[in-house]
Amino acid sequence: MNQRLSNIFHLGIKELRSLRRDTVLMTMIIWAFSAAIYIAATSISHDLNNATIGIVDEDRSTISLRIREAFLLPHFKKPELISFADIDRGMDMRRYTFTLVIPSRFEADILSGNHPSVQLNIDATATMQAGIGAGYIRTIVTEEVTRFLDDAVAVLPVSLQTRFAFNPSLESKRFSSIMELIENITMLTILLTGAALIREREHGTIEHLLVMPLSPFEIVMGKVWSNCLVVLTATAFSLWVIVRQVLDVPIAGSVPLFLLGTLFYLFFASALGVFMGTITRSMPQFGMLFILVILPMNMLSGGQTPTESQPELLRALMQLVPSTHFVSLAQAILYRGADFDIVWPNFVTVAVMGALFLTLATLRFRRSVAFN
Repeated sequence: MNQRLSNIFHLGIKELRSLRRDTVLMTMIIWAFSAAIYIAATSISHDLNNATIGIVDEDRSTISLRIREAFLLPHFKKPELISFADIDRGMDMRRYTFTLVIPSRFEADILSGNHPSVQLNIDATATMQAGIGAGYIRTIVTEEVTRFLDDAVAVLPVSLQTRFAFNPSLESKRFSSIMELIENITMLTILLTGAALIREREHGTIEHLLVMPLSPFEIVMGKVWSNCLVVLTATAFSLWVIVRQVLDVPIAGSVPLFLLGTLFYLFFASALGVFMGTITRSMPQFGMLFILVILPMNMLSGGQTPTESQPELLRALMQLVPSTHFVSLAQAILYRGADFDIVWPNFVTVAVMGALFLTLATLRFRRSVAFN
């Protein structure tokens, strides 16, 4: 047993030295856990910023003035008062992303109990901004009308109080930075372990290992623990420095608990990389297979879209993939501050599936070695 552990340890040290000399992979690791996360959190924003809006105010009443003054920075630029005839020309020339038409007798109809309508025109060439902006404008108009009625009527039958949990300021970087980190953990772990195996084959060093008194399990575990150590260290650095310090994203839960869950998940991801490395013979082949595997995993694991929005059959299939449970436990810990007593089912699922897949990868590697 001691000799086996010693072999695994020294094989892992060999992998770390080999990785240190690989400039391309080292650059990719540094980029993926620093600049890539910063860019994903800041360059592609899901928030509405500096949207242009023109308002046709045909009522010129107290409530219409309140609505006009409610459009504030940073979500909207100062509204421009325009005429109805200026709407088409202004939107054709891209001067306005939104135009809001407040009809005459708007305030009088509200006070008399009628249900007046306002017209909102949207330039939907920017689809995301159009959808988000429509929701913002609807909320602004509704809130201002509610406040106006609250001042005009003694008692309202219903009072709605809205509170946002876990992200009160609705900042998209809180979501995108963590999800980018999780996706990069999967991608880099699979890439590093798979590339390590293919590098052995391309450099001819796999034959050296075969003539040594080493078992396939020892060779696989040497690659697994070394690459897991690299990714886990990079994850901790990225979470503490890039996410917390640079991006100023608050972490609600326990970072050590998240890193423990990451460690369990890394055994699956590294085993998947080894498995893919045994069925490909070159880096180009591995790259093609990598794209086919990693894109569905990242898209369907709940990091980009909720699993609840997927078809029933697809959602059931993704429950068999550890990345789905890893995303779930990461969101629960880092966003909602969940403790171990809440996320332990995800921990168990990730650990069991990781162990099973590691066993499968080892058996596949044994057959690959025997074939060589």
